[in-house]
Amino acid sequence: MLAVQRHEHIIRTLARERTVRVAELAAALGVTEKTVREDLEKLEEKGLLRRIHGGAVAATDEGEPMLPPPVPNTKYPAEKASIASRAAAAIQPEEIVALDGGSTTLEIAKLLPNAPITVVTNDLFIIAELSRKEQIRLVVPGGYRERNLLVGPEAVEFVRGLNIHKAFLSATGIHPEYGLTVFTGTQLPMKRALVESAGVVHCVADRSKFGRSALVTFASLGEIDTIYTDAGLPKSVADEYRAAGVAVDCGYEEEGEDHP
Repeated sequence: MLAVQRHEHIIRTLARERTVRVAELAAALGVTEKTVREDLEKLEEKGLLRRIHGGAVAATDEGEPMLPPPVPNTKYPAEKASIASRAAAAIQPEEIVALDGGSTTLEIAKLLPNAPITVVTNDLFIIAELSRKEQIRLVVPGGYRERNLLVGPEAVEFVRGLNIHKAFLSATGIHPEYGLTVFTGTQLPMKRALVESAGVVHCVADRSKFGRSALVTFASLGEIDTIYTDAGLPKSVADEYRAAGVAVDCGYEEEGEDHP
């Protein structure tokens, strides 16, 4: 079993049980207790759990949940609406855009006009939203269903052959060292395909995603052109990411507020 698969199992067990034991994990995963302890150490370094004697407990986290929800996340609705509004304004008629799975990209889909725009997406909620807009050219890569996403190697290869003008990606965490991350490895191939196929790559994420890291990095900060976020992100944090070479659009002027 690959390390990322073990890590996913540990995180899923923590999300369900709130605590894990080294001996039980070793038996369930078919590895030595030494390997489990090393896994727990790596996960603790990323702030995903806290080690205790003989095991680990879930880290206290008031942000997004550890694992992606099966329905669109409803936290920060006003912030996500603002982010989506600015991101959607960057999409022009006749462009080919990709909308990654996520609650904020779903908001972008809701704001898109019924116009000749080609949209590539594997998110079932976005597909349902855009199917009502007959002028939008909806491209669905296919694959098998995992939660609200269609995934699979054939879908990834299909996307790699496309000429996408702009991609709008979601992320579980945005971190100065680890870049853009997600919890489930099954999302990685499609996200990488979108990054590599798009001429311009944007990330849409509310302020709770900053400074967090999940299990798997799918893009470095250097591969992202713009991060669209909300006005609640402190200017000092935004400037830290700008110093790393990525544009950060917080919408301060739109919100009519001073910088936090």
